[in-house]
Amino acid sequence: LLQRLIALVMLIILSPLFLIVSILIKLESKGPVFFKQERIGKDNINFMIYKFRSMRTDTPDVATHLLDNPEVFITKVGKFLRKTSLDELPQLFNVLKGDMSLVGPRPPIPREVEQYNSYQKQRLLVKPGLTCIWQVSGRNNIGFEEWVALDLKYIKTRGIWTDIKILLKTVSAVLRMDGAC
Repeated sequence: LLQRLIALVMLIILSPLFLIVSILIKLESKGPVFFKQERIGKDNINFMIYKFRSMRTDTPDVATHLLDNPEVFITKVGKFLRKTSLDELPQLFNVLKGDMSLVGPRPPIPREVEQYNSYQKQRLLVKPGLTCIWQVSGRNNIGFEEWVALDLKYIKTRGIWTDIKILLKTVSAVLRMDGAC
């Protein structure tokens, strides 16, 4: 309940930013403002994740890291959104709906989960998060196995203070523009 309340307050506070980003996306390209994609959450349950659209509408429906050359598909506005992690803000709606938490392992796409071994499937024991330990511990410089190990360590040690620490590190990473692009 607390996380949903925080998400609602953040959505209200950030509504002017949502409006500006929406206008910028529409000015640059045709298509929807929001991107939605099927993801896997806690207990292997499917849900739709929301993001600001950062890619062209003709982009294949896969996770960006699975594309051979994702930069080809990223719009100019999208590059800025990813660099600042602003593309992730609509996931506050996922937190509000109860599909996600503010902090937890990032939600994988179904094709990734199909390839998980039993060790990796432990990531699905908790709700996925808007941010996670991976995002504040090196992000794109960390391989998948280390990413999983970080997630599982988080799952075993999670608590309010751990979440607050990760949220504060996330704010710092966003301010440094330590995003995906």
